Amino acid sequence: MKIFLTAVSALILLASPLSAAEQSGTLEQIKESGTIRLGYRQSEPPMSFVDSSGQPVGYSIDLCQRIATAVKAQLKAPEITVEFVPVNAENRFTALSDNKIDILCGSTTKTLSRSEIVDFTQLTFVTGASLLSLDGSKVAAVADLQGKKVGVVKGTTTIEVLKGALKDSLTEAEVVPVDSASDAVKSLRDGKIDAFSSDQVVLIGLVLESKDKGDLVISNELFSFEPFALAVRRNDADFRLVADRVLSHLYRSGQIIQIYRKWFGGFSKKAPAALGAVYRLNATPE
Repeated sequence: MKIFLTAVSALILLASPLSAAEQSGTLEQIKESGTIRLGYRQSEPPMSFVDSSGQPVGYSIDLCQRIATAVKAQLKAPEITVEFVPVNAENRFTALSDNKIDILCGSTTKTLSRSEIVDFTQLTFVTGASLLSLDGSKVAAVADLQGKKVGVVKGTTTIEVLKGALKDSLTEAEVVPVDSASDAVKSLRDGKIDAFSSDQVVLIGLVLESKDKGDLVISNELFSFEPFALAVRRNDADFRLVADRVLSHLYRSGQIIQIYRKWFGGFSKKAPAALGAVYRLNATPE
């Protein structure tokens, strides 16, 4: 009980002391509706996915759950409910701009072009595009895709990144759009594609969640830089500040390592050096 009260007290301190008159945008809407809506991806483990009981879980979901708790504390409204809204790669940003969700919790790469339509929190993860293939297929790098078919989820930054990597390596391969990462793994096992390209962290999650993980191989090659962040509506500094306060607190306190190990412990207990640097650089002081 003492630990719980301490955690709640910390979240209350994280919430900025805005008066009711100063609260605007997303915060005011949440207060009036009594609901905060978390947009999530259904098959992007370990960042955001649905577990065996049908519940949304994952690294990004854990971060958003803590942000929701901080919102309740700031609004002094513990009765606010959390609603999970499924989105996909193609509609996730319009879900924000069309006011269907309040924050996007997934494996979303922060880019300047995307910042024209949404805003982003502080960085939450860093990874890079890589390749997943079946053991024995000998796809260790982009150059090994010559004459092969490679799946990529529609509406992701990986499509253009992969095409650029194929061009740079003078490799001819057929890029096959797929609806989701889980569809890609099925196509891989059915022999419809020879490899699947996505952020390496997503590929790690797919292997960890797979019942037959022994036949899946992840390439060591990274051919892009993918900084992840949570997306929120544009020009809503008050709500974004609540989210950034929570993230910075997790980084400063070291609690983020517990969350990392929860979702990546089966692959690596220690966060990669680049990710550790992201945590330190985004541990903004109060």
